Amino acid sequence: MDIFVSVKTNAGQEKVEKIDETHFKVWVNQPAKEGKANKAVINLLAKALGIPKSRLIIIKGQKSRQKIIKVFSSS
Repeated sequence: MDIFVSVKTNAGQEKVEKIDETHFKVWVNQPAKEGKANKAVINLLAKALGIPKSRLIIIKGQKSRQKIIKVFSSS
């Protein structure tokens, strides 16, 4: 399954807002440098979805605020 994520970096607090089943807004307090924000996005989404972060990978938007993240099945 692919999910579509809009990211706000350098936010005051970290949070995840679910818009619908496949769309999320994520606020991270990390800067968009050296992949720090991307790591924070993966960590927050994994926690919000209740899955290990190893099941998530950014497939599009490494350097963009709009990302597509692949969620791998557990089997």
